[in-house]
Amino acid sequence: MDFSSVQILVVGDVMLDRYVSATVERISPEAPIPVARVESRWEVPGGAANVARNLARLGVRTRLAGLCGADAAAASLRRLLDAEGIEHALCELPQRTTTCKTRVMAQGQQLLRLDEEVRDAPDAAAAEVFRQRIEPLLDGCSVLVLSDYGKGALLDGAGHRGMDGLCRRLVRTARERGMRVLVDPKGRDWSRYEGAHCLTPNAVELADVAGPLPAGREELAETALAQCRRWGLEHLLLTRGAKGMALFGEGQEPCFIRAHTREVADVSGAGDTALAVLAAGVAAGMGWEEAARLANTAAGVAVGKLGTAPISLEELRMALRQYDANPRLYSLSTLREKVEDWRRKGERIVFTNGCFDLIHPGHISLIQQCADLGNRLVVALNSDASVRRLKGPSRPVQDEQSRALVMAQLKGVDAVILFDEDTPLELIRALRPDVLVKGSDYNLQTVVGADEVLAYGGTVHLASLVDGCSTSGLVRRMGGPEKAQGPQGRAESRAG
Repeated sequence: MDFSSVQILVVGDVMLDRYVSATVERISPEAPIPVARVESRWEVPGGAANVARNLARLGVRTRLAGLCGADAAAASLRRLLDAEGIEHALCELPQRTTTCKTRVMAQGQQLLRLDEEVRDAPDAAAAEVFRQRIEPLLDGCSVLVLSDYGKGALLDGAGHRGMDGLCRRLVRTARERGMRVLVDPKGRDWSRYEGAHCLTPNAVELADVAGPLPAGREELAETALAQCRRWGLEHLLLTRGAKGMALFGEGQEPCFIRAHTREVADVSGAGDTALAVLAAGVAAGMGWEEAARLANTAAGVAVGKLGTAPISLEELRMALRQYDANPRLYSLSTLREKVEDWRRKGERIVFTNGCFDLIHPGHISLIQQCADLGNRLVVALNSDASVRRLKGPSRPVQDEQSRALVMAQLKGVDAVILFDEDTPLELIRALRPDVLVKGSDYNLQTVVGADEVLAYGGTVHLASLVDGCSTSGLVRRMGGPEKAQGPQGRAESRAG
Protein backbone atom coordinates (compact mmCIF):
# COMPACT_ATOMS: atom_id res chain seq x y z
CA MET A 1 0.00 0.00 0.00
CA ASP A 2 1.76 3.11 -1.29
CA PHE A 3 0.13 6.49 -1.90
CA SER A 4 3.29 8.45 -2.77
CA SER A 5 2.32 8.78 -6.45
CA VAL A 6 -1.13 10.15 -5.59
CA GLN A 7 -1.97 13.86 -5.65
CA ILE A 8 -5.21 15.18 -4.12
CA LEU A 9 -6.75 18.61 -3.71
CA VAL A 10 -8.86 19.39 -0.63
CA VAL A 11 -11.16 22.41 -0.69
CA GLY A 12 -13.38 23.45 2.19
CA ASP A 13 -13.73 24.93 5.64
CA VAL A 14 -10.30 25.06 7.23
CA MET A 15 -10.05 25.45 10.99
CA LEU A 16 -7.54 25.70 13.80
CA ASP A 17 -8.19 23.28 16.66
CA ARG A 18 -6.77 24.45 19.97
CA TYR A 19 -6.54 22.27 23.07
CA VAL A 20 -6.11 23.25 26.71
CA SER A 21 -5.26 20.33 28.99
CA ALA A 22 -6.19 20.96 32.61
CA THR A 23 -6.61 19.27 35.97
CA VAL A 24 -9.84 19.66 37.94
CA GLU A 25 -9.58 19.18 41.69
CA ARG A 26 -12.28 21.45 43.12
CA ILE A 27 -15.46 23.41 42.49
CA SER A 28 -15.28 27.19 42.30
CA PRO A 29 -16.54 29.11 45.36
CA GLU A 30 -17.84 31.76 42.95
CA ALA A 31 -20.25 29.52 41.04
CA PRO A 32 -21.07 25.78 40.75
CA ILE A 33 -18.42 25.21 38.09
CA PRO A 34 -15.15 23.24 38.08
CA VAL A 35 -11.86 25.08 38.54
CA ALA A 36 -9.49 23.90 35.78
CA ARG A 37 -5.78 24.32 36.39
CA VAL A 38 -4.06 24.64 33.00
CA GLU A 39 -1.18 22.23 32.39
CA SER A 40 -0.50 22.36 28.65
CA ARG A 41 -1.74 23.77 25.33
CA TRP A 42 -1.39 22.67 21.71
CA GLU A 43 -2.78 23.42 18.27
CA VAL A 44 -3.54 21.23 15.25
CA PRO A 45 -5.18 21.73 11.84
CA GLY A 46 -8.92 21.06 11.87
CA GLY A 47 -11.84 20.69 9.47
CA ALA A 48 -10.71 20.54 5.84
CA ALA A 49 -7.16 21.14 7.05
CA ASN A 50 -7.39 17.95 9.12
CA VAL A 51 -8.47 16.03 6.01
CA ALA A 52 -5.36 17.38 4.27
CA ARG A 53 -3.20 16.51 7.26
CA ASN A 54 -4.46 12.92 7.21
CA LEU A 55 -3.69 12.67 3.50
CA ALA A 56 -0.18 14.02 4.02
CA ARG A 57 0.48 11.49 6.82
CA LEU A 58 -0.49 8.72 4.39
CA GLY A 59 2.20 9.92 2.00
CA VAL A 60 -0.21 11.61 -0.43
CA ARG A 61 1.02 14.75 -2.19
CA THR A 62 -1.58 17.10 -0.78
CA ARG A 63 -2.94 20.50 -1.73
CA LEU A 64 -5.41 22.56 0.32
CA ALA A 65 -7.57 25.61 -0.34
CA GLY A 66 -9.81 27.43 2.14
CA LEU A 67 -10.85 30.78 3.56
CA CYS A 68 -9.25 32.43 6.57
CA GLY A 69 -8.99 35.79 8.29
CA ALA A 70 -6.04 38.14 8.72
CA ASP A 71 -5.39 36.99 12.27
CA ALA A 72 -3.08 35.01 14.53
CA ALA A 73 -5.08 31.81 14.07
CA ALA A 74 -4.44 31.94 10.30
CA ALA A 75 -0.72 32.40 10.92
CA SER A 76 -0.68 29.38 13.24
CA LEU A 77 -2.61 27.31 10.70
CA ARG A 78 -0.18 28.17 7.89
CA ARG A 79 2.76 27.24 10.10
CA LEU A 80 1.21 23.88 10.97
CA LEU A 81 0.40 23.12 7.32
CA ASP A 82 3.96 23.99 6.28
CA ALA A 83 5.27 21.58 8.91
CA GLU A 84 3.13 18.80 7.38
CA GLY A 85 4.45 19.52 3.88
CA ILE A 86 1.01 20.53 2.58
CA GLU A 87 0.83 22.92 -0.36
CA HIS A 88 -1.82 25.41 0.68
CA ALA A 89 -3.66 28.40 -0.74
CA LEU A 90 -5.54 30.03 2.12
CA CYS A 91 -7.56 32.92 0.77
CA GLU A 92 -7.31 35.70 3.34
CA LEU A 93 -10.40 37.86 3.82
CA PRO A 94 -9.70 40.74 6.26
CA GLN A 95 -13.34 40.99 7.34
CA ARG A 96 -13.44 37.29 8.21
CA THR A 97 -12.41 35.41 11.36
CA THR A 98 -10.42 32.20 10.96
CA THR A 99 -12.57 29.40 12.33
CA CYS A 100 -11.06 28.29 15.62
CA LYS A 101 -12.31 25.70 18.11
CA THR A 102 -10.79 25.67 21.58
CA ARG A 103 -11.42 22.55 23.66
CA VAL A 104 -10.74 22.50 27.40
CA MET A 105 -9.85 18.94 28.43
CA ALA A 106 -9.56 17.36 31.88
CA GLN A 107 -8.85 13.70 32.59
CA GLY A 108 -9.40 12.96 28.89
CA GLN A 109 -12.89 14.51 28.81
CA GLN A 110 -14.04 17.75 27.20
CA LEU A 111 -15.20 20.30 29.77
CA LEU A 112 -15.96 23.09 27.32
CA ARG A 113 -15.60 24.04 23.66
CA LEU A 114 -15.24 27.65 22.55
CA ASP A 115 -16.01 28.38 18.87
CA GLU A 116 -14.82 31.46 17.02
CA GLU A 117 -16.24 31.43 13.51
CA VAL A 118 -18.11 33.08 10.67
CA ARG A 119 -20.84 30.96 9.06
CA ASP A 120 -21.60 33.24 6.12
CA ALA A 121 -20.62 32.59 2.53
CA PRO A 122 -18.21 35.08 0.94
CA ASP A 123 -19.71 37.69 -1.34
CA ALA A 124 -19.54 37.19 -5.11
CA ALA A 125 -16.28 39.12 -5.52
CA ALA A 126 -14.49 37.21 -2.74
CA ALA A 127 -15.84 33.90 -4.04
CA GLU A 128 -14.41 34.67 -7.48
CA VAL A 129 -11.00 35.44 -5.98
CA PHE A 130 -11.20 32.16 -4.07
CA ARG A 131 -12.12 30.25 -7.26
CA GLN A 132 -9.14 31.74 -9.09
CA ARG A 133 -6.86 30.60 -6.27
CA ILE A 134 -8.26 27.07 -6.51
CA GLU A 135 -8.18 26.60 -10.29
CA PRO A 136 -4.37 26.13 -10.69
CA LEU A 137 -4.34 23.64 -7.82
CA LEU A 138 -6.46 21.19 -9.82
CA ASP A 139 -3.59 20.54 -12.24
CA GLY A 140 -2.08 17.11 -11.73
CA CYS A 141 -4.62 15.97 -9.13
CA SER A 142 -6.73 12.84 -9.63
CA VAL A 143 -9.22 13.45 -6.80
CA LEU A 144 -10.99 16.53 -5.50
CA VAL A 145 -12.21 16.38 -1.89
CA LEU A 146 -14.82 18.90 -0.74
CA SER A 147 -14.92 19.16 3.06
CA ASP A 148 -18.03 21.15 3.97
CA TYR A 149 -18.51 22.15 7.60
CA GLY A 150 -21.09 24.82 6.80
CA LYS A 151 -18.73 27.70 7.66
CA GLY A 152 -19.05 29.41 4.28
CA ALA A 153 -16.27 28.26 1.97
CA LEU A 154 -18.61 26.00 -0.03
CA LEU A 155 -21.88 27.85 0.56
CA ASP A 156 -23.73 30.03 -1.96
CA GLY A 157 -24.32 33.48 -0.51
CA ALA A 158 -26.89 36.13 -1.35
CA GLY A 159 -24.65 37.53 -4.05
CA HIS A 160 -24.75 34.19 -5.89
CA ARG A 161 -28.49 33.94 -6.46
CA GLY A 162 -29.13 32.88 -10.02
CA MET A 163 -25.42 32.18 -10.51
CA ASP A 164 -23.52 28.93 -10.75
CA GLY A 165 -22.05 28.67 -7.21
CA LEU A 166 -18.45 27.79 -6.40
CA CYS A 167 -19.22 24.24 -5.24
CA ARG A 168 -21.16 23.37 -8.41
CA ARG A 169 -18.42 24.85 -10.60
CA LEU A 170 -15.74 22.84 -8.82
CA VAL A 171 -17.67 19.60 -9.20
CA ARG A 172 -18.26 20.25 -12.91
CA THR A 173 -14.67 21.35 -13.59
CA ALA A 174 -13.22 18.34 -11.78
CA ARG A 175 -15.41 15.92 -13.70
CA GLU A 176 -14.45 17.56 -17.00
CA ARG A 177 -10.81 16.91 -16.08
CA GLY A 178 -11.54 13.26 -15.29
CA MET A 179 -11.10 13.71 -11.54
CA ARG A 180 -13.09 11.85 -8.90
CA VAL A 181 -15.07 14.12 -6.57
CA LEU A 182 -15.69 13.11 -2.94
CA VAL A 183 -17.76 15.26 -0.60
CA ASP A 184 -18.30 15.36 3.14
CA PRO A 185 -21.68 17.17 3.06
CA LYS A 186 -23.39 19.61 5.38
CA GLY A 187 -26.93 20.92 5.64
CA ARG A 188 -30.19 19.93 3.96
CA ASP A 189 -29.44 21.26 0.48
CA TRP A 190 -27.27 18.81 -1.41
CA SER A 191 -27.96 20.42 -4.77
CA ARG A 192 -24.55 22.09 -4.75
CA TYR A 193 -22.90 18.64 -4.70
CA GLU A 194 -24.89 17.35 -7.66
CA GLY A 195 -22.83 15.09 -9.90
CA ALA A 196 -20.20 14.18 -7.27
CA HIS A 197 -18.89 10.63 -7.35
CA CYS A 198 -19.44 9.98 -3.63
CA LEU A 199 -20.91 11.69 -0.58
CA THR A 200 -19.92 10.58 2.95
CA PRO A 201 -22.69 11.72 5.33
CA ASN A 202 -23.18 10.41 8.83
CA ALA A 203 -26.59 9.13 9.91
CA VAL A 204 -27.74 12.52 11.22
CA GLU A 205 -26.70 14.29 8.02
CA LEU A 206 -28.50 11.77 5.83
CA ALA A 207 -31.63 12.00 8.00
CA ASP A 208 -31.59 15.81 7.62
CA VAL A 209 -32.03 15.33 3.88
CA ALA A 210 -34.00 12.09 3.63
CA GLY A 211 -36.04 12.10 6.83
CA PRO A 212 -35.91 9.52 9.66
CA LEU A 213 -33.77 6.57 8.65
CA PRO A 214 -35.37 3.09 8.66
CA ALA A 215 -33.89 0.39 10.86
CA GLY A 216 -33.88 -2.40 8.25
CA ARG A 217 -30.97 -2.78 5.89
CA GLU A 218 -33.09 -3.12 2.75
CA GLU A 219 -35.12 -0.03 3.61
CA LEU A 220 -31.97 1.90 4.47
CA ALA A 221 -30.47 0.95 1.12
CA GLU A 222 -33.60 2.19 -0.67
CA THR A 223 -33.38 5.52 1.17
CA ALA A 224 -29.70 5.96 0.30
CA LEU A 225 -30.16 5.02 -3.35
CA ALA A 226 -33.05 7.46 -3.66
CA GLN A 227 -30.65 10.23 -2.66
CA CYS A 228 -28.06 8.97 -5.16
CA ARG A 229 -30.63 9.21 -7.94
CA ARG A 230 -31.92 12.57 -6.73
CA TRP A 231 -28.50 14.24 -6.79
CA GLY A 232 -26.78 12.27 -9.56
CA LEU A 233 -24.34 10.51 -7.21
CA GLU A 234 -22.51 7.33 -8.10
CA HIS A 235 -22.00 6.27 -4.48
CA LEU A 236 -23.03 7.17 -0.97
CA LEU A 237 -20.89 6.03 1.96
CA LEU A 238 -22.89 6.27 5.17
CA THR A 239 -20.80 6.49 8.36
CA ARG A 240 -22.72 4.94 11.25
CA GLY A 241 -20.49 5.35 14.31
CA ALA A 242 -20.31 2.16 16.35
CA LYS A 243 -22.24 0.33 13.61
CA GLY A 244 -19.47 0.90 11.07
CA MET A 245 -20.17 2.06 7.52
CA ALA A 246 -22.45 1.19 4.62
CA LEU A 247 -21.65 1.75 0.94
CA PHE A 248 -24.47 2.18 -1.58
CA GLY A 249 -24.34 2.51 -5.36
CA GLU A 250 -26.87 2.16 -8.16
CA GLY A 251 -26.92 -1.39 -9.54
CA GLN A 252 -24.63 -2.67 -6.76
CA GLU A 253 -25.28 -4.79 -3.70
CA PRO A 254 -25.19 -2.66 -0.52
CA CYS A 255 -22.02 -3.25 1.47
CA PHE A 256 -22.36 -3.09 5.27
CA ILE A 257 -18.98 -2.88 7.02
CA ARG A 258 -18.57 -3.70 10.71
CA ALA A 259 -16.79 -1.12 12.88
CA HIS A 260 -13.24 -1.87 14.06
CA THR A 261 -12.31 -0.03 17.24
CA ARG A 262 -9.80 -0.76 20.00
CA GLU A 263 -11.38 1.78 22.34
CA VAL A 264 -13.15 5.09 21.90
CA ALA A 265 -11.15 8.01 23.29
CA ASP A 266 -12.48 10.87 21.16
CA VAL A 267 -14.56 10.91 17.98
CA SER A 268 -13.26 14.35 16.95
CA GLY A 269 -11.88 14.21 13.42
CA ALA A 270 -12.71 10.55 12.76
CA GLY A 271 -14.89 11.53 9.80
CA ASP A 272 -12.01 13.55 8.35
CA THR A 273 -9.74 10.52 8.64
CA ALA A 274 -12.27 8.26 6.93
CA LEU A 275 -12.76 10.76 4.09
CA ALA A 276 -9.01 11.13 3.58
CA VAL A 277 -8.37 7.38 3.45
CA LEU A 278 -11.33 6.81 1.12
CA ALA A 279 -9.97 9.49 -1.21
CA ALA A 280 -6.43 8.09 -1.08
CA GLY A 281 -7.68 4.59 -1.82
CA VAL A 282 -9.78 5.68 -4.79
CA ALA A 283 -6.94 7.82 -6.14
CA ALA A 284 -4.59 4.83 -5.87
CA GLY A 285 -6.91 2.73 -8.04
CA MET A 286 -8.82 0.76 -5.41
CA GLY A 287 -12.44 -0.18 -6.00
CA TRP A 288 -15.02 1.70 -3.95
CA GLU A 289 -15.70 -1.21 -1.60
CA GLU A 290 -12.02 -1.85 -0.94
CA ALA A 291 -11.42 1.86 -0.30
CA ALA A 292 -14.48 2.02 1.99
CA ARG A 293 -13.24 -0.92 4.05
CA LEU A 294 -9.86 0.78 4.34
CA ALA A 295 -11.56 4.00 5.47
CA ASN A 296 -13.55 2.05 8.08
CA THR A 297 -10.35 0.56 9.49
CA ALA A 298 -8.75 4.00 9.62
CA ALA A 299 -11.74 5.49 11.46
CA GLY A 300 -11.43 2.74 14.08
CA VAL A 301 -7.85 3.83 14.74
CA ALA A 302 -8.75 7.55 14.77
CA VAL A 303 -11.42 7.28 17.47
CA GLY A 304 -8.85 5.67 19.75
CA LYS A 305 -6.82 8.89 19.74
CA LEU A 306 -7.41 11.88 21.97
CA GLY A 307 -8.40 15.03 20.11
CA THR A 308 -8.14 15.80 16.40
CA ALA A 309 -5.34 13.51 15.33
CA PRO A 310 -4.40 11.94 11.97
CA ILE A 311 -3.27 8.38 11.44
CA SER A 312 -0.05 7.48 9.69
CA LEU A 313 0.47 4.98 6.90
CA GLU A 314 2.32 2.76 9.36
CA GLU A 315 -0.65 2.79 11.75
CA LEU A 316 -3.02 1.95 8.92
CA ARG A 317 -0.88 -0.95 7.76
CA MET A 318 -0.59 -2.28 11.29
CA ALA A 319 -4.33 -1.94 11.88
CA LEU A 320 -5.04 -3.99 8.77
CA ARG A 321 -2.83 -6.75 10.14
CA GLN A 322 -4.08 -6.53 13.70
CA TYR A 323 -7.85 -6.25 13.61
CA ASP A 324 -8.22 -9.88 12.64
CA ALA A 325 -5.27 -10.99 14.72
CA ASN A 326 -4.30 -8.94 17.79
CA PRO A 327 -5.65 -5.40 18.22
CA ARG A 328 -3.58 -4.86 21.38
CA LEU A 329 -0.23 -5.49 19.67
CA TYR A 330 1.43 -2.15 18.92
CA SER A 331 4.47 -0.83 17.12
CA LEU A 332 6.65 1.57 19.12
CA SER A 333 5.57 4.72 17.27
CA THR A 334 1.88 3.83 17.63
CA LEU A 335 2.22 2.84 21.27
CA ARG A 336 4.14 5.99 22.11
CA GLU A 337 1.23 8.06 20.77
CA LYS A 338 -1.29 5.89 22.63
CA VAL A 339 0.63 6.27 25.88
CA GLU A 340 0.66 10.03 25.40
CA ASP A 341 -3.12 9.95 24.92
CA TRP A 342 -3.52 8.01 28.15
CA ARG A 343 -1.20 10.40 29.96
CA ARG A 344 -3.22 13.42 28.82
CA LYS A 345 -6.22 11.79 30.47
CA GLY A 346 -4.32 11.68 33.73
CA GLU A 347 -3.92 7.89 33.62
CA ARG A 348 -1.04 6.11 35.33
CA ILE A 349 1.09 3.94 33.00
CA VAL A 350 2.53 0.65 34.30
CA PHE A 351 5.22 -1.29 32.41
CA THR A 352 6.54 -4.82 32.80
CA ASN A 353 8.44 -7.17 30.53
CA GLY A 354 9.47 -10.76 30.05
CA CYS A 355 9.44 -13.74 27.69
CA PHE A 356 6.07 -15.09 28.91
CA ASP A 357 6.57 -18.28 26.95
CA LEU A 358 4.08 -20.65 28.62
CA ILE A 359 1.59 -18.70 30.75
CA HIS A 360 1.42 -20.08 34.31
CA PRO A 361 0.00 -18.90 37.69
CA GLY A 362 3.12 -16.84 38.36
CA HIS A 363 2.50 -14.80 35.21
CA ILE A 364 -1.17 -14.29 36.12
CA SER A 365 -0.17 -13.07 39.58
CA LEU A 366 2.39 -10.65 38.10
CA ILE A 367 -0.14 -9.19 35.65
CA GLN A 368 -2.74 -8.76 38.40
CA GLN A 369 -0.24 -6.98 40.62
CA CYS A 370 0.78 -4.72 37.74
CA ALA A 371 -2.83 -3.85 36.88
CA ASP A 372 -3.47 -2.81 40.50
CA LEU A 373 -0.66 -0.25 40.36
CA GLY A 374 -2.14 2.04 37.70
CA ASN A 375 -4.73 2.61 34.99
CA ARG A 376 -2.95 1.21 31.92
CA LEU A 377 -0.63 -1.77 31.65
CA VAL A 378 1.97 -2.16 28.90
CA VAL A 379 3.62 -5.58 28.59
CA ALA A 380 6.84 -5.83 26.58
CA LEU A 381 7.67 -9.28 25.19
CA ASN A 382 11.09 -10.46 24.11
CA SER A 383 11.03 -11.36 20.42
CA ASP A 384 11.86 -14.91 19.36
CA ALA A 385 15.44 -13.91 18.51
CA SER A 386 15.83 -12.21 21.89
CA VAL A 387 14.50 -15.28 23.73
CA ARG A 388 16.90 -17.56 21.87
CA ARG A 389 19.85 -15.38 22.90
CA LEU A 390 18.71 -15.46 26.53
CA LYS A 391 17.60 -19.08 26.85
CA GLY A 392 19.16 -21.08 24.05
CA PRO A 393 18.09 -22.47 20.66
CA SER A 394 15.26 -24.63 22.05
CA ARG A 395 13.26 -21.65 23.23
CA PRO A 396 10.74 -20.11 22.95
CA VAL A 397 8.20 -22.92 22.95
CA GLN A 398 5.63 -20.54 21.40
CA ASP A 399 6.53 -18.00 18.74
CA GLU A 400 6.27 -14.26 19.43
CA GLN A 401 2.91 -13.76 17.70
CA SER A 402 1.35 -16.58 19.73
CA ARG A 403 2.80 -15.26 22.97
CA ALA A 404 1.59 -11.74 22.15
CA LEU A 405 -1.92 -12.99 21.38
CA VAL A 406 -2.18 -14.93 24.64
CA MET A 407 -0.81 -12.02 26.67
CA ALA A 408 -3.24 -9.57 25.05
CA GLN A 409 -6.18 -11.68 26.25
CA LEU A 410 -5.22 -11.46 29.92
CA LYS A 411 -7.42 -9.21 32.04
CA GLY A 412 -5.69 -5.94 32.84
CA VAL A 413 -3.36 -5.87 29.81
CA ASP A 414 -3.94 -2.79 27.63
CA ALA A 415 -1.02 -2.99 25.21
CA VAL A 416 1.58 -5.52 24.10
CA ILE A 417 4.81 -4.68 22.29
CA LEU A 418 7.67 -6.87 21.05
CA PHE A 419 11.31 -5.90 21.43
CA ASP A 420 14.29 -7.50 19.74
CA GLU A 421 17.03 -6.28 22.09
CA ASP A 422 18.26 -8.24 25.11
CA THR A 423 16.66 -5.72 27.47
CA PRO A 424 13.68 -3.32 27.23
CA LEU A 425 15.78 -0.27 28.13
CA GLU A 426 15.08 1.63 24.90
CA LEU A 427 11.34 0.96 25.24
CA ILE A 428 11.36 2.28 28.80
CA ARG A 429 13.18 5.41 27.69
CA ALA A 430 10.72 5.94 24.84
CA LEU A 431 7.52 5.30 26.81
CA ARG A 432 8.54 6.75 30.20
CA PRO A 433 6.14 4.64 32.31
CA ASP A 434 5.02 5.91 35.70
CA VAL A 435 5.61 2.50 37.28
CA LEU A 436 8.17 -0.14 36.29
CA VAL A 437 7.47 -3.65 37.62
CA LYS A 438 9.67 -6.73 37.88
CA GLY A 439 9.63 -9.81 40.09
CA SER A 440 11.00 -9.70 43.64
CA ASP A 441 13.87 -11.96 42.57
CA TYR A 442 15.35 -8.69 41.27
CA ASN A 443 16.46 -5.67 43.28
CA LEU A 444 16.69 -1.98 42.36
CA GLN A 445 20.29 -2.45 41.21
CA THR A 446 19.44 -5.25 38.76
CA VAL A 447 16.13 -4.01 37.31
CA VAL A 448 16.85 -2.72 33.80
CA GLY A 449 15.56 0.85 33.44
CA ALA A 450 15.16 1.46 37.18
CA ASP A 451 17.64 4.34 37.22
CA GLU A 452 15.91 6.06 34.31
CA VAL A 453 12.40 5.71 35.79
CA LEU A 454 13.46 6.92 39.24
CA ALA A 455 15.34 9.87 37.70
CA TYR A 456 12.19 11.36 36.11
CA GLY A 457 10.04 10.76 39.20
CA GLY A 458 8.56 7.35 38.46
CA THR A 459 8.50 4.36 40.77
CA VAL A 460 9.87 0.82 40.60
CA HIS A 461 7.85 -2.00 42.15
CA LEU A 462 9.06 -5.52 42.89
CA ALA A 463 6.15 -7.94 42.57
CA SER A 464 5.84 -10.98 44.82
CA LEU A 465 6.43 -14.35 43.15
CA VAL A 466 4.43 -17.57 43.19
CA ASP A 467 6.62 -20.39 44.46
CA GLY A 468 7.40 -23.20 42.07
CA CYS A 469 6.19 -21.45 38.93
CA SER A 470 8.55 -21.08 35.98
CA THR A 471 8.37 -21.76 32.27
CA SER A 472 11.75 -23.50 32.38
CA GLY A 473 10.42 -25.90 35.01
CA LEU A 474 7.37 -26.64 32.88
CA VAL A 475 9.58 -27.38 29.87
CA ARG A 476 11.75 -29.74 31.90
CA ARG A 477 8.72 -31.60 33.27
CA MET A 478 7.43 -32.00 29.71
CA GLY A 479 10.74 -33.60 28.76
CA GLY A 480 11.94 -30.75 26.55
CA PRO A 481 15.58 -29.62 26.36
CA GLU A 482 16.32 -26.71 28.67
CA LYS A 483 19.90 -25.61 28.87
CA ALA A 484 21.05 -23.84 32.01
CA GLN A 485 21.51 -20.15 31.44
CA GLY A 486 23.43 -17.41 33.15
CA PRO A 487 22.00 -15.26 35.94
CA GLN A 488 20.02 -13.10 33.54
CA GLY A 489 18.45 -16.16 31.90
CA ARG A 490 17.52 -17.67 35.29
CA ALA A 491 15.92 -14.44 36.44
CA GLU A 492 13.96 -14.15 33.24
CA SER A 493 12.77 -17.74 33.65
CA ARG A 494 11.28 -16.94 37.05
CA ALA A 495 9.76 -13.59 36.11
CA GLY A 496 8.90 -14.14 32.44
